[in-house]
Amino acid sequence: MIKSMTGFGKAEFEVNNKKITIEIKSLNSKQIDINTRTPALYREKDIIIRKMISEKLVRGKVDFNIYVENLGEESNSKINEPILKGYFNHLKQISTELGVETDFHALHTALRLPDVVKTEYETLDEQEWETIRKNIYKALEDIDSFRIQEGAALLSDISGNISSIQSLLAQVEPFEQQRMETIKNRLTDSLESLKLNGNVDENRFEQELIFYLEKLDINEEKVRLANHCSYFKETLEEELSTGKKLGFISQEIGREINTIGSKANEKNIQRIVVQMKDHLERVKEQLLNIL
Repeated sequence: MIKSMTGFGKAEFEVNNKKITIEIKSLNSKQIDINTRTPALYREKDIIIRKMISEKLVRGKVDFNIYVENLGEESNSKINEPILKGYFNHLKQISTELGVETDFHALHTALRLPDVVKTEYETLDEQEWETIRKNIYKALEDIDSFRIQEGAALLSDISGNISSIQSLLAQVEPFEQQRMETIKNRLTDSLESLKLNGNVDENRFEQELIFYLEKLDINEEKVRLANHCSYFKETLEEELSTGKKLGFISQEIGREINTIGSKANEKNIQRIVVQMKDHLERVKEQLLNIL
């Protein structure tokens, strides 16, 4: 079973007069790359959150967000009344000395002065954190399910392209014998055109011809390519993470296709090789997103 590295998970819940939304999004990456955005209250749990994500998602570029909406009437921001009164009385005294009327604008000005509004920092309640932790796991399960669904789509597409390469490989056979005969006749005609008047050692010529034809033989590459394709399909069905392994096998498939193309020396086989490369490139593009 293969999984995509693309996914999205979300959990919404209420706790302690707060509506909390957890969102997790992942894209493809060579390693695990986690970016967290959480309110200050939960920063102390950042290492635990990262560990939970890395253990579940294994690989990918992951964005983790916690959004908090306060549902109660209380706020962490409080007006420091003694300081506000001190500022206002001071402004009122100055206004009197200057003969300026003290009105609402003076109060508005006082509210903007330093230390008038203070923020009381909460301490994280462990029961609240336990609720958040359970919902992080829920969001991680959601994103994992998303990855499995995407992986099924990738499996179908990748497997289809590998099957196409196998089918194209079978089409090489009819042209192979013809290719060797064409090369042999071409060499013979070239030799006759030199008009060496019988000064050619026929045995030596035959040995050289066999050696040359063996160098152009693609049977070994065909066998290896067929084996790599079969192994690729077997690896697709493995339970554990297989993305990197499939990448290595695809490199071997590409190497054999390129060798067949360089040895082909026959237009029909070269056309088949081009089609194989096209299917392999599609496979490689999809492999970038496999876990």
